Amino acid sequence: MYVITGITGKVGGALAHNLIKAGQPVRAVVRDAGKAAYWADQGCEVVFAHMEDAQALTAAFKGATGVFILPPPGFDPQPGFPEARAVISAVTQALQAAAPQKVLCLSTIGAQAEPLNLLTQRTLMEHALGALDIPVTFLRPAWFMENALYDVTTARENGVIHSFLQPLDKAVPMVATADIGTVAAQLLQQDWAGHRVVELEGQWVSPNDIAFTLAQLLGRDVRAEVVARDSWETLLRSQGAQNPMPRMRMVDGFNEGWICFEHGQVLKGNTTLLTVLGGLVSG
Repeated sequence: MYVITGITGKVGGALAHNLIKAGQPVRAVVRDAGKAAYWADQGCEVVFAHMEDAQALTAAFKGATGVFILPPPGFDPQPGFPEARAVISAVTQALQAAAPQKVLCLSTIGAQAEPLNLLTQRTLMEHALGALDIPVTFLRPAWFMENALYDVTTARENGVIHSFLQPLDKAVPMVATADIGTVAAQLLQQDWAGHRVVELEGQWVSPNDIAFTLAQLLGRDVRAEVVARDSWETLLRSQGAQNPMPRMRMVDGFNEGWICFEHGQVLKGNTTLLTVLGGLVSG
């Protein structure tokens, strides 16, 4: 039995569909009863648990061949990451108590980076699960191509995308969520000992590449424009952020190069930027 947290998201859903296609039994961990029926119809066993509830997670993880941990996103965390720490504590307690055969945890590119930033939440999770006496694989994917969803509207309406990633011709590694789900399914069905890190990229993409591809898809001129660094905090606070600094430092890390892959051998996804943006444009 493979237990999947975060199954209602893009990565968790892609992982689950790959396992189901392979004929593997899947236990879906959900919070929202309204989303349970879909996964039950797919043949999954459905259990309810919040990621901060160690007792419910322990019950969900019992008897598992493998458990997939997808921590909930925290785009505007409180100082010190108390939300992430609550999830980490509950997940760690549950894995210790349930003792599944193996664990796959979705981490991130740059989880090894020392400067405090938004991705430090994944660093903390790696440190906690790395202390467990259970085989654990940390899957560290690149920047999600689907993050360009926010560019589609402005490209369509104004012919402009506004980029925090800069300079505009600097490429960073990106990957499609479909490829993350496919690779996660492959890894979860493997056997290994101890702890390991697997890094995953698709293409190296610049903001100019995103603008060019959107221009192709939309049939109009699209250009990328830099969002000035000294305007970030005011802009993010105007959008409702209470603690924008971790997010700002994450983007600094990509721009300055200290959020990067740690190892020389990186797995490659097959889904292109054109395919992902095409789906976003038509969807």
